[in-house]
Amino acid sequence: MEQRDDEAIHKVVMNDEEQHSIWPAEHQNPLGWHDVGMQGRREECLSYVNQHWTDIRPRGLRRGVDR
Repeated sequence: MEQRDDEAIHKVVMNDEEQHSIWPAEHQNPLGWHDVGMQGRREECLSYVNQHWTDIRPRGLRRGVDR
């Protein structure tokens, strides 16, 4: 039986540019993305992303502007 998306467990992943996304927990991470240690329902993961990814510019761009 397939889970509904709102009941499925997701994980928060981040790439080297510190961009965040959510991904189904049972799937292998996309190439270049790693777990940040947060798993839960979709809305919980999205809330985590909103709290922790406050500057959506890629890391390389932030570094270039902040110099």
